[in-house]
Amino acid sequence: MKELAEIWSELLGLPPEEIPHDVGFLRLGGDSVLAVRMSALVRKRLGVALALSDVRVETTLGDLAELVRRHTSGGGSTTRALPLTVTPRPDPHAEFPLLPLQQGYFVGQQDGWELSYDSAHYYLDYALTGMDGDEAADALADAVERLAAHQPTLRARVTSDGRQHVLPADAPGAVPRVRVYDLREAGPDEIATALRDVRQEMSTSGPDPTSGPGIDVRLTLLPGDEGRLHLGLSLLIFDGWSSSVLSRDLLTFVADWNAALPALDIHFGDYVTSLADLPATKAWQADRDWWWSRLGTLPGPPALPLAADPQEVRPVTMGNREHRWSAEDWAALRRRCTDRAVTPSTAMLTAFGVVLARWAGHHRMLLNSLQLNRLPIHPEVQRVVGAFAATMLLPLDLDSKATFAELATSVQATSGEHAAHNLITGVEVGREVARRRGSWRPVGPVVFQSVLGVDAAMGGGPPEEAGPLGRVVASDYFHQLRTPQVAIEVRCFELGPEMVAVFSLVEELFDTDQVTVAFAEFVALVDALAEGSGWDRVPGLPEETEPGSASGLRLGLLPEMAVRHREGPPADDLEQAVADVFEELLEVPVLDRAADFFGLGGDSLLAVRAVVRLAKEAGVSVPVREFLADSTVAGVATAVRSRLGDQR
Repeated sequence: MKELAEIWSELLGLPPEEIPHDVGFLRLGGDSVLAVRMSALVRKRLGVALALSDVRVETTLGDLAELVRRHTSGGGSTTRALPLTVTPRPDPHAEFPLLPLQQGYFVGQQDGWELSYDSAHYYLDYALTGMDGDEAADALADAVERLAAHQPTLRARVTSDGRQHVLPADAPGAVPRVRVYDLREAGPDEIATALRDVRQEMSTSGPDPTSGPGIDVRLTLLPGDEGRLHLGLSLLIFDGWSSSVLSRDLLTFVADWNAALPALDIHFGDYVTSLADLPATKAWQADRDWWWSRLGTLPGPPALPLAADPQEVRPVTMGNREHRWSAEDWAALRRRCTDRAVTPSTAMLTAFGVVLARWAGHHRMLLNSLQLNRLPIHPEVQRVVGAFAATMLLPLDLDSKATFAELATSVQATSGEHAAHNLITGVEVGREVARRRGSWRPVGPVVFQSVLGVDAAMGGGPPEEAGPLGRVVASDYFHQLRTPQVAIEVRCFELGPEMVAVFSLVEELFDTDQVTVAFAEFVALVDALAEGSGWDRVPGLPEETEPGSASGLRLGLLPEMAVRHREGPPADDLEQAVADVFEELLEVPVLDRAADFFGLGGDSLLAVRAVVRLAKEAGVSVPVREFLADSTVAGVATAVRSRLGDQR
């Protein structure tokens, strides 16, 4: 009990002797992100591997002590045990597979999905003040080189058929190169133009690990010892937690030429390789059975009215609607959440669900939630940079007669239940849903993402002093997101003592006035929660459970392409060649020209490999989107034949 109290003390900032044994982790100031770190610390210090499903925000210190006691005495749950060991790979530069969400981003970069981009990435720049303009560029370049040695993921590359590997540190182009813009003698107009141009370039043409580094680092030197640090991060390589780790490590190296961070015992490739044994575990099989038993009852996404069919839209960037809550309001919201025994992330998720229900006209819907998903199978997993994140499909059924507090309590219970089965990711569940429904549309195009609590889980905010780069002014920032298959996403994060929420959306899909109204409702609802009056109100949700018969284009109710081919053996040599490629990749006999690639067990990543293989066999490249639109033997052969005709 003493060791556990010390862990809670470290996480919650409370004296260990003042932590009661019968009060839940949430009530004491914890949240779901800190609960993940708690699980990792218990493994590191006590040698007890707790599943994430074992540690809930409602857990008391007494509950945790009993859980640890049962594990150490051999009475722990065998169904949730993860007997995985992460060890350094013999060859750190050997290829290893992409995780499911990485696969989704990779296929999106091949224009495989509707709402795709040629680079899935996040762009951010923020202000620096008090810089040493003569030393800053060299200090940043040196820091990036040391960071690439410390975190090998900065040297990661993705192959054309969807595998990843890390280049040796001395390989040509392995270490990202820092680009510098010296505008110290420039006037205001020139500076404004230059910043606009670099933002436009880095927002619309992100780093692509299939052809170079997955990170783009640039520095602008401005008059008056000021500047801006520009970062482009490929979503194929980095997730939200990793970007925070990366920023902290980078600024630590910049601030001190002699800084040395504790060496990492494992890297991202070691972690991913260890997951190869996951499907053989009882825990994984139990989670798969749990999800598969619910696939038939999952609702569709909120039926938001659309201005255009996503299939016809080719977005360049996502638009943003953004609001920042003051330190006082954010602190008040956290207190109100603690009083109601819900996490701030749950409150924001519930508010988003309420707004979506009003907008869509029905209160039962499927959301896609982005999760950190770092399985606590090694003590250092939280310090490693990589694309660990996963999605989780989350059905919401918001009682139209309930108060907001009752809704939030229900949403937290639903979210906790689904997160307890996190060994099967939302991408994998979505694939199976799409296969069963015969759909090629995204299953979860409406996304919720919260990293509230990450700073506390990391032991505090990022460094503010950065040596020759001066002082980081994180509140003065510009950012842009490009995420394939996403129509609209809300992102919640902390900015020092403040909180920010952003609606990122494909502007071409929605009526501008409707988005403006929805975001204003969201802000007003959160304001009322912080002030206190919003919790006991009935939010005024629609009575309809499912979307009605409203006219016009609606998300989740869009037409599917009807694909039918006459059954029988391959009709010609080209269809036989396609069938042979299917057989080779899927390792099943393919005897029917109407056989569907996904019905035979394929997935989107294997589809990309099929496209690559067919390009070698037939001499033409079929766009991935055309392959996915009609993935039968006959359909793919028709697409190849069409391309061959275009060449003549």
